[in-house]
Order: sequence, then structure tokens, then C-alpha cells
Amino acid sequence: AGKHIEEKFAHKYYSQIGLGIDFTARDIQEECKAKGLPWEKAKGFDGSAQISKIFIDKFNLDLNNISFSLEKNGEIVQKGNSANMIFHFDTIISYLSKFYSLKVGDLIYTGTPEGVGKVLPGETLKGFIDDKEILKVVVK
Repeated sequence: AGKHIEEKFAHKYYSQIGLGIDFTARDIQEECKAKGLPWEKAKGFDGSAQISKIFIDKFNLDLNNISFSLEKNGEIVQKGNSANMIFHFDTIISYLSKFYSLKVGDLIYTGTPEGVGKVLPGETLKGFIDDKEILKVVVK
């Protein structure tokens, strides 16, 4: 477990990189916002956070240059690179560890590039690191 991890040691607290998608029920979110209510129901519903079944060992990647993308029904809708992240992985680990104890198996979603969009039942989403498909979600 790690707590109050210095950034220079943060690289020791993760070993693999994967992809995830966190969905938002916009209708519920807007309803809650309009009433001044918290909107965790719009983010925390069953199946709202999908994660790749495959993770890639960080030593097989250039952490400063990881290309990733998301396809919806075969069309690229998001494309990004870790070089464009506002905060490096180690900075994120260090910051989060100030507030949370980090343990083996914990997952951290870092955010998304442009291209957030609506999905419909039956659509297929595929996530790639470089050209390797590591995530597939069929929307229900």
C-alpha cells in the first residue's frame, strides 16, 4: 500500500497500463443538476466503468509517448497520446496518494481526450494502445 508517495518514487506503485471508459447518464445528470442534487447516480450505475481485459506492462511502453484511440462502430472517435496529458502518471499517483491509500489492484482513470459522445444500444466500442486492441464494449 502507498500513502503520501513522493513523485520520484511513484513509478514503483504501478506496473501496467490499460484503457477504461466511464459512462455518464446525461439525462440523469441534467435532472440532478437542475435540482441542485449530487449526480453520482449519473456516474455510478451498474456497468458505468468499463476496463480493458488486457493490460500492458509499463516496461513495454514509452510512458511519455503512448498512443491510444477509441473506435465506435469501426470509426475513430477519440485519439490521444500520453505526451499530451496535463499530468504525468507519476504526478497523478503522488497527488492521489495524499488523499487515498493506494493498493495493489487499484485502478486510476486519468481523463479523456476530445471526442466524448453519445452511445446507443448495439454500438461497439473498441479501445487501442498503439494498434493493439485491448478493450471491447458492446453497449446494452
